Amino acid sequence: MDLSVNEIKQMLLQATEQDFEVYERSLASDTRKGVQAALRQNRKRLDALAVERKRLEGLYEFERAILSEQGAHICVGLDEVGRGPLAGPLAVGAVVLPPEPLIEGLNDSKQVKPADRERIAQTIKAQALAWTVQFIEPADIDACGMSASLRVAFTRAIQAIEASGVLPEVVLIDGNPLHLDPREINIIKGDGKCASIAAASLIAKVERDALMVELAKSYPEYDWESCKGYASPSHIAAIKQHGLTPLHRVSFCGSFLQQSLF
Repeated sequence: MDLSVNEIKQMLLQATEQDFEVYERSLASDTRKGVQAALRQNRKRLDALAVERKRLEGLYEFERAILSEQGAHICVGLDEVGRGPLAGPLAVGAVVLPPEPLIEGLNDSKQVKPADRERIAQTIKAQALAWTVQFIEPADIDACGMSASLRVAFTRAIQAIEASGVLPEVVLIDGNPLHLDPREINIIKGDGKCASIAAASLIAKVERDALMVELAKSYPEYDWESCKGYASPSHIAAIKQHGLTPLHRVSFCGSFLQQSLF
């Protein structure tokens, strides 16, 4: 019995690449417009999946190549989130990933849809050999400056990983050299190139965003649940109207307001 267009659509939607090639050949002579449209749509879908798979495998291969060059087996990836906000802490994530399985959707947190970040972060935490997120509070950022705060946060993150019993032979840090560890290897835009750095970016982003949503309950005027402490128009307007809170980085807010803290 011939299949209906809807039945063929469902069959193609569930097809693997290998199956689809068989269906593609067998349905090439089917003149129904719905069937040919379904073939085109699913070819596009499978091509996109192949591109994504290649990208994902590239994240892990990049990391494996570094380990091979160093004659090492375990690395930790680190990345920071929240360098630029007016309020809330700086966050640094650190993750040690096993070589398998690959984590679907893993990417620089800025490239991951907000709706997908928490799900992927949970997978990272479940699969990681070790992970941590370290925070530097606004008052410490004001007192020490961002460069020193970054060094402290990255150092704490490495120490926390080691305290878990996992001892990385290579420390992969996103961005420019910090010269804080002899194992340090710096990778510009590493959150889009290296699996463990991408994972660190994601968990740091998810943890910091969740914290800002919680902190927003105490300071609802500032819209932190939406802007996460960054300089959105509503946040700037609230600073001008209400002043600064103890969770603001005073050194970042001088251009908006010259007032005392609450």
